[in-house]
Amino acid sequence: MKLTLEWLREHLEGDFAVADIVDTLNRIGHEVEGVENPADRLKGFRVAKVLTAEKHPQADKLQVLTVDTGDGGAPLTVVCGAPNARAGLVGVLGLPGAVVPANGMELKVAAVRGVESNGMMCSTRELELGDDHDGIIELPADAPIGTPFADYSGAGDPVIDISITPNRQDCMGVRGIARDLAAAGLGTLKPLAVPTIVGTSAPATEIATLDPEGCPAFYGRTISGVTNGAAPEWMRRRLEAVGQRSISALVDISNYVMFDLGRPSHIYDRARLTGALVARRAKAGETVTALNGKDYVLTDTMTVIADDSGVHDIAGIMGGEHSGCSETTSDVLIEIAYFTPERIALTGQALALTSDARSRFERGVDPAFLDDATAIVTAHILAICGGSPSAVTRAGTPPAEVKTVDYDPALSATLGGIAIAAERQKEILTALGFTVIEQGGRWQVAVPSWRRDIDGAPDLVEEVTRITGFDAIASVPLPRSDGVAKPTATAEQMLQRRMRRAAASSGFHEAVTWSFISDRDAAPFGGGDWSLANPISEDLKVMRPSLLPGLLAAAQRNQNRGAGSIRLFEIGRRYLRGAEHPTLAILMAGDKRARGWQAGKAAAFDAFDAKAAALALLEAAGAPADRLQVMEAVSEGSIWHPGQSATLRLGPKAVLAEFGALHPLLTRHFDVDGPVMAVQIFLDAIPAKRASGPARAALTPPALQSVRRDFAFLAPTSLTAAELVRAIRGADKASIVDARLFDRFTGQGVPEGQVSLAVEVELQPVEKSFTDAELKAIADKVVAAAAKVGAVLRG
Repeated sequence: MKLTLEWLREHLEGDFAVADIVDTLNRIGHEVEGVENPADRLKGFRVAKVLTAEKHPQADKLQVLTVDTGDGGAPLTVVCGAPNARAGLVGVLGLPGAVVPANGMELKVAAVRGVESNGMMCSTRELELGDDHDGIIELPADAPIGTPFADYSGAGDPVIDISITPNRQDCMGVRGIARDLAAAGLGTLKPLAVPTIVGTSAPATEIATLDPEGCPAFYGRTISGVTNGAAPEWMRRRLEAVGQRSISALVDISNYVMFDLGRPSHIYDRARLTGALVARRAKAGETVTALNGKDYVLTDTMTVIADDSGVHDIAGIMGGEHSGCSETTSDVLIEIAYFTPERIALTGQALALTSDARSRFERGVDPAFLDDATAIVTAHILAICGGSPSAVTRAGTPPAEVKTVDYDPALSATLGGIAIAAERQKEILTALGFTVIEQGGRWQVAVPSWRRDIDGAPDLVEEVTRITGFDAIASVPLPRSDGVAKPTATAEQMLQRRMRRAAASSGFHEAVTWSFISDRDAAPFGGGDWSLANPISEDLKVMRPSLLPGLLAAAQRNQNRGAGSIRLFEIGRRYLRGAEHPTLAILMAGDKRARGWQAGKAAAFDAFDAKAAALALLEAAGAPADRLQVMEAVSEGSIWHPGQSATLRLGPKAVLAEFGALHPLLTRHFDVDGPVMAVQIFLDAIPAKRASGPARAALTPPALQSVRRDFAFLAPTSLTAAELVRAIRGADKASIVDARLFDRFTGQGVPEGQVSLAVEVELQPVEKSFTDAELKAIADKVVAAAAKVGAVLRG
């Protein structure tokens, strides 16, 4: 929301400067994003008069001008190519050192075809004051020579840019901002002048609403005999200052009232209408060409404004191209309607169409302001364009019921943290438009029609405290008990801390991605179980069923920026139908090892890297990593590469993690160059620590040296090495402290369908060294345990 100081003074009376406005707005909850003074862009440009204009000796289309700058010095020589440059013309001269707003070029003294030029006579486009570039600016002959052009043009009106939160629909106009400032003590709000206009005849065009759900109220009146020329200079200047291009008087009037009072309207050229104008539901498949020149296909859930010939307007969002006003317009129809905010929001999202009108209607405009808005728009048209107005036609009924809230003034202290006198609270609420009725210490507060965001007493507390100033809330330390403070982090939070540190120490970079993704990105993961009815964007609609879509999108952005090795992790929640599930996800793409003289070519990540990362993190989480079983992947959809992925489980059903290569179709879907390895660790599946005492005894270093023995087994190719190692570890739990695979061989000497697996077994004596007989007994147990899973000692 933008406004100028001059425009604000139309509604707010008082002695204040821009700095006062900015400070007050920030204090009462309206963040000021910036203040711009257009005069700063026009430094170095002044009103000047052309004394002589002679043909350039070296160029047919150029002239050599002598220009009076009004400073009492000698005239300056300026080379100019504008066709309207002539002696006696008063225009705008850019002096050396000035910066042209349109292109950022700094003017310098320079020779043009051998003739020195000391500046530039400027067009409106070069100064960003319009689109005219056919000639230089022509000012009235009595314009004061030598005056800075910023002062002459009135461009020294500062523009204040304010970020309006979605709940403050009442501040989407200059008057709403003025009302808040007045309530905060900065000036006095001027009464709004609403003219009384009596129509001279019945409306020439009938109006109606056939969609009371989407358009509860539709007001209108016709005006005949208008002249649609240029809007007054003051109106054009204000609109252009806030970023609106001046088009014509009728269009500018509609835009001006929208920015001035937060009330969108639409003015139709009656000559382009056929029959009655009605608000109705669109027919599925109907199309309309909007003012932006684009065609939109409508659905039967959308409200439109149409006549007998078809749709003219996407209701509350954008008008149609073929019913707008032009320079030949002589008879108009004014539309002032109330549209249901939810319908406007859903239509705008479905069509991916934004506009200033939509931003106001979907927040909720004042439903009680239809008659006054009709009168104000009519008055502007009559004053600027002339004409004869009809009576007002009112179709439907706006939802303007008065809402009352039961309020106790003591809540400002108990809920808001500031003890504000009851009389001061009443002053604030009254200044904001509320009506306060006192009843035995409690108040009945009538909410103004323009405050759709007020639902209960806490909202009133917010109003009185923000106007008083949140900085008045005292800083009060939280109470704490004596002695050492007890830990406040939950077991889940402590687990996530350990996992985060372990992942970071392993070389992974933490990512924080959106919890919402698009339907398209959720589809490969089986789709999302939860979707937002009113999302910020269609790309942020579905609550993620996995953390991988966000990491894949981050990997794609990093690859596009030249990253050769990507190692990302994120801790967050997956949102499934039953519950939210805390999860740690890892993604690896690109080079695991860069090319070099020692190792040669670069090496890519593989599924074993993903497995190693998963096991390391599970061990850091306290999971029994040495007892986990590797089994097939079970994720919904085809996100994993078959044969290059698996799960880590405690038993057949308790899945702690899944890892491996992502399916090539998935990586192509996200436009990520593969192969891509990933891990998902399900934090809520990790067994919790025992509540009473540590899960393991304190480490006692052994007094005796461990013994290692190697075993080579022939096993079926269907037997996994993990199964064999797990069986060997369990052969003698008292003596065997570790077992690991160190060789896998197929080929000469190994029967077809079998594989040679070599395992190193570590034995730890406790009280005395092992005897040969004890070692043989342990070896027999190892061989017997291997035989149970189908492996035999290799001869």
